[in-house]
Amino acid sequence: MAKRVSGICYIKVDGEQLEISGGIEVPLVDVKRETVMGMAGPAGYKETALEPYVKVTAIFMPSFPLDALRTNTDITVTAELSNGKVYTLSGAFVKGEPTVKGEDGTVDLEFGGSKGQWQ
Repeated sequence: MAKRVSGICYIKVDGEQLEISGGIEVPLVDVKRETVMGMAGPAGYKETALEPYVKVTAIFMPSFPLDALRTNTDITVTAELSNGKVYTLSGAFVKGEPTVKGEDGTVDLEFGGSKGQWQ
């Protein structure tokens, strides 16, 4: 029996669901590991913390939570993937300079935050 691994995804910002176009991008891991080389070869590895984030292309609907996204800096973003996995980003805020694309009615959003967690 085949299992669904991609398809419909959902994104919620402080419990309010956004209409999205395209996919959701979230990090799989929270650390980057790199080999530490010694004179005789690999001596071990080092870890560097990675920033938790959520990237999404949202549809700029009349109900789009514009004011909340412009001012809130302690948002909870929940990304529900079609395979049943859920990624929650807490202490989130909108990063960068998002713009609305009038010709297709979308806005690319990137959320940074203090903690990302897979459930």
